[in-house]
Amino acid sequence: MKVVFFGTPQFAVPTLEKLLNHPEFEVLAVVTQPDKRRGRGNQLIPSPIKTVATTHTLPVWQPQRVKKDAETLTQLREIGADVFVVIAYGQILSQEILDMPKLGCVNVHGSILPKYRGAAPIQWCLYDGEKETGITTMLMDAGMDTGAMLLKATTPINLLDNAQDLAEKLATTGADLLVQTLLGLKRGEIEPIPQDNSEATYAPLIKKEDYQLDWSKSALQLHNQIRGFYPNCITSFRNQPIKITATAPLDSTYWQELPLELQEYLQEESNSSTVLGNPGEVVSICKGIGAIAQTGDGLLVLREVQLAGKRPQSGWDFVNGMRLKVGEVFENIQG
Repeated sequence: MKVVFFGTPQFAVPTLEKLLNHPEFEVLAVVTQPDKRRGRGNQLIPSPIKTVATTHTLPVWQPQRVKKDAETLTQLREIGADVFVVIAYGQILSQEILDMPKLGCVNVHGSILPKYRGAAPIQWCLYDGEKETGITTMLMDAGMDTGAMLLKATTPINLLDNAQDLAEKLATTGADLLVQTLLGLKRGEIEPIPQDNSEATYAPLIKKEDYQLDWSKSALQLHNQIRGFYPNCITSFRNQPIKITATAPLDSTYWQELPLELQEYLQEESNSSTVLGNPGEVVSICKGIGAIAQTGDGLLVLREVQLAGKRPQSGWDFVNGMRLKVGEVFENIQG
């Protein structure tokens, strides 16, 4: 089965590697986003997918706008692929491209469609506090994740999973599901199922303001925002910006999902659900874990933070390094 692979980030890598190592598939070429300048040296950095493709000496095409690039369109038309596989490529494909391969374009999407259509399904399902998500393979059409569904696989979400953790799980699931999907399509064993548009929800691109923490929210809301938009959520401490990268809501409801030290803390502090201070105020310190802050509803333990220009550090190292005291306050970023 001859495949052209469209993809860009790390999330797509396990699927490309699966196809490259499977005897039923021949990857003819890879289409990925142009190299981007990153880091202090402003070096041109290839996408993770380009790195894999180069290792396997595959042709790599990197058009700025694939649907307008005459050379790439000609190459795609003439290469004779059975199917185009698309995973987090980062550009919208034209109907002209969708119509090229014999079996169509198959997309691997990081949600259980029709929920969380769009650019950031993993992040927004965590933000919303979902307990389960998964992968859907679908035949692409001209809409945004609106094509007929092929196969689905569900994945439970744990309380302490962040967007990176969940993406790694789903990337592995997606690789396996895509192989099943392509083989099923080839054998005529899969019947595409139209999506119910009335049940659709959306996961748009994340904006800068989505990273700002509002301490009047509940502990669970803040925790879901921090893990969903990992590692970029930001607050202010001692008049300086600081990222909060890992937390846990202190509530007996989530007892079994908390680290042992926090279970013990909850046993000792029966008043954990009462209001002990103003939103953002450090009301206690859990030895070996970190500061515990009051929120608009409940307490939030700060398990990992990142000072500006520094590497992430444990909440306990932060407490000791800053000589943090009960009564200090994390504040909302202004503007």
